[in-house]
Amino acid sequence: MPGAPFVRLALWTILLGALGLAGRAVAQAPDPKIPHTKYRLANGLTVLLAEDHRLPLVSLNLWYAASPANEPAGRSGFAHLFEHMMFQGSQHVGDDQHIKLLEQNGVTLYNGTTDFDRTNYFETLPANRLELGLWMESDRMGFLVATLTRAKLDNQREVVRNERRQSVEETPYGSSEEALVQLLFPESHPYHGNVIGSHEDLARATVADVARFHRDFYSPANATLVLAGDFDPAAARALVARYFGPLKGGKRQPLRTAAPPLLAAQRRVIEDAVTLPRVAFGWVTAPAFTPGDAELDLAASLLGHGRSSRLYKQLVHRKQVASDVDCHRQPLALGSIFTCFATAAPGRRIEEVERALSDELDALRGQKVEKEEIDRARNGLFAHAISQLEQLGGFGGKSDVLQLYQHYLDDPDHLATDFARYRAVTPDALQKAVQAGLADAHRMTVVTVPRKQACPEPCRRARP
Repeated sequence: MPGAPFVRLALWTILLGALGLAGRAVAQAPDPKIPHTKYRLANGLTVLLAEDHRLPLVSLNLWYAASPANEPAGRSGFAHLFEHMMFQGSQHVGDDQHIKLLEQNGVTLYNGTTDFDRTNYFETLPANRLELGLWMESDRMGFLVATLTRAKLDNQREVVRNERRQSVEETPYGSSEEALVQLLFPESHPYHGNVIGSHEDLARATVADVARFHRDFYSPANATLVLAGDFDPAAARALVARYFGPLKGGKRQPLRTAAPPLLAAQRRVIEDAVTLPRVAFGWVTAPAFTPGDAELDLAASLLGHGRSSRLYKQLVHRKQVASDVDCHRQPLALGSIFTCFATAAPGRRIEEVERALSDELDALRGQKVEKEEIDRARNGLFAHAISQLEQLGGFGGKSDVLQLYQHYLDDPDHLATDFARYRAVTPDALQKAVQAGLADAHRMTVVTVPRKQACPEPCRRARP
């Protein structure tokens, strides 16, 4: 479905954490590779071709350097709104016909998503429908503006506003998740606004805004196209040249620069339509692919991924103060988001839960993790990533992994380097990264309490 509002735990986060092979048997295995070729058209479009003839399928995957980080003031959510507009039809594809044509031709795994650093579109088609996919993607890249109307904009504006209601305002703890991100990033930071935007900013969007955004960000020079699957390389090159070559190049739009914020700890209490209270901790940590990135990916895994994690064993199983726990990290270009949450068990006070969550983080900072625990975390993530790489498209599939490395590093062949990076994580390095990145002095806390229940005394004192 087009228009996923958040990519909270994009599967590439798991992939990155997974690329730390550990243990003797795994260390002897050859590193996975994604054979591919890379070239650029004269208009600046970057193209990656990855042959895979096991099935008669081909994945088309387009990433644009267009994201909330590029939005002007007063236009939060615009990148995501525009993603919706891309499915409304273009000059040579009828209104609302894009998805219908794909489905009539055997599409699988199609979607469009927006996160803080990029917007992507992908579909997997039968191999003999590659030309159709390229024609449709090139048409909306080059010929969308001619068909823009106020009626289309109003339609999708209301779709997105309803999506916001369903995914944020009417979803348990949705408002708290949004509040945590806005605590982590000040108003001056490109990530402060929610990916899905506010009702007020969405209401201000105009047809002229849409046309301007398309002109500035949806050009060949600002995009990367990946084909993965069953195709003849020479034929694929000819088709790419035919459909994308004539498009006006435009220019590559650089990501706005901003240092990861280092704010003093804050606390916010939110009343919501929930049954059980929840506490969430958040930090801004090392940007993607920088020192500390791999260590904190593994820390999130061993803290909160699954029933063998520290938080589950201590808070849910042993102390029985929580009914649900999780930790995850979203690597991003301008500062990654590390969050942990715990939902109170029935009858337990939120103060107990918060104290127990704090105790586990203190233990991780204060005592080195055993190598065996790091190995288990790495290998569990690695197993999941390998299963994702069996896919041509979709989140974490071959085409998506090539896009990830190309987008952030201009190096789609970075897979083996990531193996080395995650293999190199030691107990000392993990402890130092946790101490530096997950300090209480910079922790943002959001406590969610049931709306019609009196807030505990400590909450009342802390309410801003």
